[in-house]
Amino acid sequence: MTNYDHEIPYKVLKQYWGYDEFLPWQKEAVECVMTCRDSVTVLPTGGGKSLCFQLPAMCLPGMALVVSPLISLMKDQVDSLKNAGVSAAFINSSMSAAEHYSCLSDIRQNKVKLLYIAPERLVMDSFIELLKTTKLSFIAIDEAHCISMWGHDFRPEYRQLKTLKNVFPDINIHSYTATATELVCQDICKELQLTAPLILTGSFDRPNLIYRIKHRDNVFNQICSVIANHKTESGIIYCIRRTDVDNLCLRLNQKGYNALPYHAGISDQDRKKNQEAFINDRVDVIVATVAFGMGINKSNVRYVIHAGMPKSLEHYQQETGRAGRDGLESECCLFFAYSDFMTWQKIIGDLDSEAGRIASKKLKEMYDFCINTSCRHQAIVSYFGQKLDTQNCGACDICIEEPDLMEDALVIAQKIISCIVRLKNSGREAMSASSFGSAYIGRVLTGSKDQRILQAGHDSLSTWGILASEGKQNIRIWIEQLVMQGYLKRDEEYKTISVSENGWRIIKDNEIPRLTKPLPIHQEQPKTQLTVARGATSSWEGVDNELFNALRVLRKNLAEKQNVPAYIVFSDASLKDMALRRPSNLNEFLHITGVGQKKWESYGDVFVKAIVDYCTTNSIEMDTMPAPIVVKQTKDSSLSAVKFHAFELFSQGCSVEEAAARVCRATSTVFGYLEEYIQQEKITHPAPWVDEKTFLMILEAMDQVGADRLRPIFDLLNGEIPYELIRISRACVQ
Repeated sequence: MTNYDHEIPYKVLKQYWGYDEFLPWQKEAVECVMTCRDSVTVLPTGGGKSLCFQLPAMCLPGMALVVSPLISLMKDQVDSLKNAGVSAAFINSSMSAAEHYSCLSDIRQNKVKLLYIAPERLVMDSFIELLKTTKLSFIAIDEAHCISMWGHDFRPEYRQLKTLKNVFPDINIHSYTATATELVCQDICKELQLTAPLILTGSFDRPNLIYRIKHRDNVFNQICSVIANHKTESGIIYCIRRTDVDNLCLRLNQKGYNALPYHAGISDQDRKKNQEAFINDRVDVIVATVAFGMGINKSNVRYVIHAGMPKSLEHYQQETGRAGRDGLESECCLFFAYSDFMTWQKIIGDLDSEAGRIASKKLKEMYDFCINTSCRHQAIVSYFGQKLDTQNCGACDICIEEPDLMEDALVIAQKIISCIVRLKNSGREAMSASSFGSAYIGRVLTGSKDQRILQAGHDSLSTWGILASEGKQNIRIWIEQLVMQGYLKRDEEYKTISVSENGWRIIKDNEIPRLTKPLPIHQEQPKTQLTVARGATSSWEGVDNELFNALRVLRKNLAEKQNVPAYIVFSDASLKDMALRRPSNLNEFLHITGVGQKKWESYGDVFVKAIVDYCTTNSIEMDTMPAPIVVKQTKDSSLSAVKFHAFELFSQGCSVEEAAARVCRATSTVFGYLEEYIQQEKITHPAPWVDEKTFLMILEAMDQVGADRLRPIFDLLNGEIPYELIRISRACVQ
């Protein structure tokens, strides 16, 4: 299918997902599938990579095969697709024999458009034979970084997927991941044997996320200060060790928070139960190990806390990426210590193997990121080979001036650099190269009486003990910050530290570095004022918060009845748009972000009623941001058929009540149809739907207060004329 109607993806996007436009790079990724060209698509978590293969599956004949590594992720995506009206299924070990048989039957009868499968099952001979009898549209490899040794989550079973090109030479393969460097992308292409693939890489920046990184000090208080900013909101806390998870979870519950643990040490049944409680908003906080994948697609996670440092920037990007998937502002806090670096090195084990060297390099890059004093957003995208367009992201602790920078940084830097120069020139002993690493320099500066220092006579240097009151850990951090700012340089082979050309500018008072001030010991952390991130979907200006919370309760109740996560019914972004626009009828409700045809039919009446009841009770204006009327409809749409039937009835002079009865729709919905009909036909008088006297009263009110907003007209008429009649009359005037 090299040629296709470019309007089709847009129609499918609106019909099933309720969006009018694609996110960056989604359109290009969809076109790769539609034009049968192998591809690698890299989009950050929350960038909408799943839609890149889900949407074309609905456009192309046959069944799309999706490789996914986690059972929970399969179920989550299939539930979400079914809720949107898409025929999707999965096959995995969680199914009963009857469910498995039923699914195979549906596949043979061509009833499934998207089938999710684990990599191990896909390469089984019996399953390959089944697929050979099925019309496949394409194969999508999700979490494709798992195939690469250079990826952060390598899985040997993914390597078996290289046989797919041999088994299905005429089927295109498309791979998707949220975190992949250029090296990983090339490895994916090689291992999957892709044919002339197009590599699409979106921006790794998540502008709606606010990054905060602090030294760990009384971590429980630090964690509680973050949670206090997000009462009743969903959050994830990551720990390095299982014991840390259990202890933290216990303390949080004792303090009154509703938290559950999640790690490989608890039973599969309890782990599944805890995850489902979190996904379904029955618990606010999940505490998990960074070593165990969550496999969730929960869109309304408002904060992610790391109680310890992750082992790579890929992990950090992926784990923080679980916050704010709906595009709303969310907070990511990391509390770290140098001991985290040592802990991970022990866990990595053999640092001399290829895998060990790769892991050790990534760990060092992660630690450097933590102690860096430059923009967090810039550092992340730079790691993945990109550049941020702005100098100030406005959404990290560095750019919003939260870090405590030392006022006497120049003096501290001069003392450190002077010590390095004196050590080099001391000539007391032929020290081995490794002795002048940052650890040794730190011991000299703190006045250590280590045997090697005494033997070398370095205790007689003028810089010995000159920073004794600061502590070795702080000095180590400052040395690393000076290295990253280019004032010191490190020999990669021997790890020795020396002074760079720029470093001499500090000695001469020509430059002042940025060094962080150590936090006061055991001081309770103050609550931070939440920042509105520059890339959030929109601000909360104009959003009725009480209505938003009421709609959250309604969403939760509906989700519990259907036994699905609340965000599958509607995302927070959709509820926010409802609380902003406050649609009074189903026609306006259809313009809410994330409302496709299936959700419009399933939930429209109940949500519109809730909005109308709330606004009426509280005398709040509705339809505050009416969307442009779109008359063009697809002929094969059931929505169009109903609407055009209503249009025909209006042309015959039928009343709204009569038309509503004949098309089997709510009166409020048909009033929306009528408004659209009036605009399409350019009708200038509302008879027979509004009598002459009422119309003249509305015209007079419009003359006095204008026609831009309905509420002033409604109030001027003492609330005696319904909003629907005012809207119909205004449509004629406009």
